[in-house]
Amino acid sequence: MGEGRTVIGLDAGWKFRKAGAGAVAGAVAGAATPSHKGFDDSAWQTVALPHDWSVTEPFSPDYSSGTGYAAGGIGWYRKSFRLDAEYAGKLASITFDGVYNNSQVWINGHNLGRRPNGYSSFSYDLTPFLVSGGRTNVVVVKVSRLDLADSRWFTGSGIYRSVYLTLTDPVRLAAYSPFVVIPAASAADAAGADAAAASAAALMVEARVINSTDRAVDAVVRHSLADPRGTVAATYEASLRLGPGADAPCRAALSVARPELWSPDSPSLYALTTEVVADGKTTDRTTTAVGIRTFRFDPDRGFFLNDANLKLKGVCLHHDAGCLGAAVPAPVWADRLAKLKAMGCNAIRMSHNPPDPKLLDLCDSLGFLVIDEAFDEWEGVKNKWSTGHNVYPPKHFGYGDDFPVWHEADLAAMVQRDRNHPSIILWSVGNEVDYPNDPYCHPSFLAMAGNNDAGKPAQEMMYDPDKPNAERLAGIARELVAIVKKHDATRPVTAAIAFPELSNITGYCAELDVVGYNYKENFYAADHAAYPDRALLGSENGAGYDQWLAARDNDFIAGQFVWTGVDYLGEAKGWPVRASPAGFLDLAGNPKPKYFFRKSLWSAEPVLCLAVRPNGEGAGAASEWSKVQAEAAHWDWGAGEAVEVVAYTNLPEVELILNGRSLGTRRLDDAPTGYLHWDLAFEPGRLEARAADSPISCELRTSGAAAAVVVLAAPAAITADGRYVARIDLGLADATGIPIATADVPVAVRVEGPGELLGLESGDVADTEAYTTPFRKTYRGRLVAYVRSTGVAGTVRLRAESAGLEAAAATIDCR
Repeated sequence: MGEGRTVIGLDAGWKFRKAGAGAVAGAVAGAATPSHKGFDDSAWQTVALPHDWSVTEPFSPDYSSGTGYAAGGIGWYRKSFRLDAEYAGKLASITFDGVYNNSQVWINGHNLGRRPNGYSSFSYDLTPFLVSGGRTNVVVVKVSRLDLADSRWFTGSGIYRSVYLTLTDPVRLAAYSPFVVIPAASAADAAGADAAAASAAALMVEARVINSTDRAVDAVVRHSLADPRGTVAATYEASLRLGPGADAPCRAALSVARPELWSPDSPSLYALTTEVVADGKTTDRTTTAVGIRTFRFDPDRGFFLNDANLKLKGVCLHHDAGCLGAAVPAPVWADRLAKLKAMGCNAIRMSHNPPDPKLLDLCDSLGFLVIDEAFDEWEGVKNKWSTGHNVYPPKHFGYGDDFPVWHEADLAAMVQRDRNHPSIILWSVGNEVDYPNDPYCHPSFLAMAGNNDAGKPAQEMMYDPDKPNAERLAGIARELVAIVKKHDATRPVTAAIAFPELSNITGYCAELDVVGYNYKENFYAADHAAYPDRALLGSENGAGYDQWLAARDNDFIAGQFVWTGVDYLGEAKGWPVRASPAGFLDLAGNPKPKYFFRKSLWSAEPVLCLAVRPNGEGAGAASEWSKVQAEAAHWDWGAGEAVEVVAYTNLPEVELILNGRSLGTRRLDDAPTGYLHWDLAFEPGRLEARAADSPISCELRTSGAAAAVVVLAAPAAITADGRYVARIDLGLADATGIPIATADVPVAVRVEGPGELLGLESGDVADTEAYTTPFRKTYRGRLVAYVRSTGVAGTVRLRAESAGLEAAAATIDCR
């Protein structure tokens, strides 16, 4: 054990059992319960965190469509660990990054408390209850998710994020300390932005030191800031006199010469090491990632980063990853973020809850600008769909029941935990809490256009005096903004507004520093004129071309956040569909054709991608959304079938060639839809698009019968740490190697060696096969296998088989 603090990961070796299953049921009925230290959990399942039991059970139409027809219930977790004698006298705390939901925690039989919010990170002091010297400690967590319709999207169930133990000396840094203050530069103080480009950058480091001893202590606080290459860029040292049981602040001004600025194109990270020394020894030490940047929102000119105008090209993300549920390992997030980055995305809205801290770490290191969002509902519970999206009647469970008691603690926890992330540019205190009659109501609803969903019952569109009055929203927003500013005054506060035509009247919008509009592009110009001092952005937008133009062509709009970056479980239209297909990436993280349309709009790289849509009877009347959902990147259609061929490109001219015959050239300047298209009858063979005056091309070829399962991509090596998760991409091919996308088959996957199969995901939102099976039907010829290291070095062997097809194999060095 070194000097300072020790952080011990507790993700491995948990015992788990659902309530009502075997040992738990018997114990609850008897004298001992699972919360007791001596309870016998030997018959329980051994699991590693992150763990989401919702995706380990079958889907059922008896569950809720809103949460993806996935299981909930009550689950118990138990973790035994020992501390060596050298840890005696240390202060100890346990931190949970996220438990969904209604968790209760015990240590050695002592009840530590409860946390209803399934997305908040929280800690408990273990010091009075721990034993050391090799004796056993037992942490117990009960998770109670009995209301399956408790959310409008999939939540997962269980300890779905990491848990860790922190041990420190009695003289230590306070929780969430230090806070590195980098002035954001508001619209009213643009001079702050100029400082970023100057010869030096000024940082303020705010730390708080606690003395938990019964005597006075002379302490020294030291800061050392290293640049991205490890060279010390700034230092600071100060002495403190701490009385018995006292704490004191320490503010340090650091000046960094010629700073390397953090940005999406160059996410340079410094490392701040903070050290507390008392009685001649280091009693605490932490390292904090620091990104030096300034930003501001200008009501007329949009968003500025490091004094350069930048359009936010963002997506909204929910927190699941298909077959992994809510228990998403960092490598899976890294893969998805890398694909979004390649699409031209530079911003993420965390919808609609505080994210996994590991996801924010990735946004820092990869270069994404982030809206960190706290709540989807305030003091009232929103409609929760259980038999299909917007299918009445709804159910009413959710965080709104806990908001009156817990909102301050939950909001403060998010801001304090996340405020050192340079990626975060906005705190959002709510998503669509002003949605009409859901639950807030107002007498003027009927006089306003666009009041709610077309299929809503008449009584739900009328003024109901028994519902909370929308006039309350401004006061609640004012309170939430004040809570945020108490813990971080450097960033503006926003919210995603669903009904600006009313929220402008009630004063809700006026309480925000930056106002986000959800799907209300038609109000941009008028509201900019009516509220000229207001900074505006599209906090949630459709993926259509017109929605992008509304952001691109209006300088006063800071940018847009498209719904969504990735398909997500839940918010399903009805069984058997159990997920939303709104993303640019599917549930397996594979790019859809519309991904390349967005890349052609957002990326400076040359783009040319072909997609094909059915174009038969009735196709002309279909919505653009329906056409996009039906398109596919293959050339396997019915003989003579009418199809529309689409070319997504940012190149000036493209020629389409079928079996060597030119079908004509199209110019992008002549395309009001933002893409090129040709109507034709399907003819098997080779379809090729060629860009004029460029080597860029794209082709689709008609495939033959399926002949083999193939490995499309697999890592050569992974880390043998018991946590690393590898992604193996599988596909189908004919005898000549042409990919097959129209003849899907079940594929069985077997893993041998020091790896375990976590799950199989095809991307099919209507596949209701349980995720626990070692087989799954391909979707559009694709399947992804996730394999986790078991912590032992060796060779992992994966074999993928389907009846009548040549099998595929991959070997991965686990070291």
